Amino acid sequence: MRVTTVLVEGESDMLAVEALALRCDHDLASERVQIVPMGGATSIVHYLERYGPKGADHRLLGLCDAAESRGIAKALLRAGMGSGPLEERGFEVCDSDLEDELIRCLGIDSVLEVIEAQRELASFKLLQRQPSLRDRSVEAQLRRFFAGRSGNKIRYAPLLVSALPAGKAPPPLTHLVASFGM
Repeated sequence: MRVTTVLVEGESDMLAVEALALRCDHDLASERVQIVPMGGATSIVHYLERYGPKGADHRLLGLCDAAESRGIAKALLRAGMGSGPLEERGFEVCDSDLEDELIRCLGIDSVLEVIEAQRELASFKLLQRQPSLRDRSVEAQLRRFFAGRSGNKIRYAPLLVSALPAGKAPPPLTHLVASFGM
């Protein structure tokens, strides 16, 4: 049976992928899918050495942010995984980042409901009043909220995925999870 390794940039990405896989009735253990957070995309070379191409019984997939896609593509090429679009090589690319994808997919009101359910809406409103963020879009403010406090990305990634309506997840995440069963 084939083993699938999924490289993701960080722990929040891993938790989001796991949450969507669970919602889509994937049993990662029985399907032999392991999701590996790299601690940042710049670590890809080390992870490709460890998890890179090993033959027909092993498949490598991944998820990365748009800003990191060029470096990922170069590393995959150097590791002998071909050239061309990352998606054709099993790596899905998020516009901006996964949090941005989730915010767009859910919509601002739903994201605010998730924050309110965590009793942090007052904290978010305080952040919105900061001079450096006042004139920025609510989407940008939300991204700052998730990235600005230690642990927020990790805490909110599965919560945002859980808040998604059935069948409505960001395309990169949807495509990645759908490929587990292939």
